[in-house]
Amino acid sequence: MNPLLALSPAIAFVVSLLLTSRWIKVAHAAGIVGIDMNKLHKPKVAEMGGIAVVAGFLSGVLWYVGLNTFIFGTSSRNLPIFAALTTVLMAALIGLVDDTLGWKAGLKQWQKPLLTLPAALPMMVVNVGVSTMALPLIGRLDLGILYPLLIVPIGIVGASNAFNMIAGFNGLEAGMGIIILFSMGTAAYLLGKPWVGVLALLMTASLLAFLIYNKYPAKVFPGDTLTYSVGAFIACIAILGNMERLAVLLYALYYLDFALSLRGKFKVEAFGVPDEKGCLKEPRQKLYHLTHLAIRLIRLIKGCAREYEVVVLIWAMQVLISILALLHYLLY
Repeated sequence: MNPLLALSPAIAFVVSLLLTSRWIKVAHAAGIVGIDMNKLHKPKVAEMGGIAVVAGFLSGVLWYVGLNTFIFGTSSRNLPIFAALTTVLMAALIGLVDDTLGWKAGLKQWQKPLLTLPAALPMMVVNVGVSTMALPLIGRLDLGILYPLLIVPIGIVGASNAFNMIAGFNGLEAGMGIIILFSMGTAAYLLGKPWVGVLALLMTASLLAFLIYNKYPAKVFPGDTLTYSVGAFIACIAILGNMERLAVLLYALYYLDFALSLRGKFKVEAFGVPDEKGCLKEPRQKLYHLTHLAIRLIRLIKGCAREYEVVVLIWAMQVLISILALLHYLLY
């Protein structure tokens, strides 16, 4: 990659880092804070940190597109890139609205996925992607006009809302996004689609900067602003790189979390119950989230499950799934 283009991830990282630091102070001053439920004394933490992540990503994309257009004279990818960027911005805006007004509006769990449907429109109207898909168990399938009208919105709505499920622990969402997007970016490079890999790398860099402040003990929470936008972006990368099958495989843990949440009718929170020693216990005897399963496993092994251990275990699960998914996708 040209050194000038290689600056794009660095710009995304620096902008995200600086804005996250600034946002923490602004959020506390404005009272935009949430309660850290996995801590015994329930400290208040800045909310909606996803704003800084999206801003960092936006900066990196604009630098990358600007150089390609004016320096290298390659603007053929601008339309799909800006379609994906618009989807991310719309998903972030929807997440921002949900963060600030969702609970006041009394939205039910089944109604929330409908909020993210408009974010799919940019990718739909420009008809990006390849209508022939390679799916697990099915093989190659040409969907024609059904691809932009049906598969694209289902993918974006599904990915954005699913990514919002494995959450609630310091650093968890940002780390999951980093692992998934790095895996998809690697696949894109190996498959000869470096521009898709660069886009994935830009969001990865922005998330890495955010993780510095979001890791245990968190100084800022991501909010739906981050989870909706990153989830939607994962779908965009899958569409742009024709990697839908890989994305389906990478989301394995989210299917498990959905199944566990379903048994509790989506009414049980993902948090643990902290004690005086800083150890977490499952809120109920039955398991209703992947985080509860992680807590149970750690407690069986060492007796005390700390928050950062729960996060690292889930990250490790995702890394293993990502390696297996990449091998399967690239070899088969």
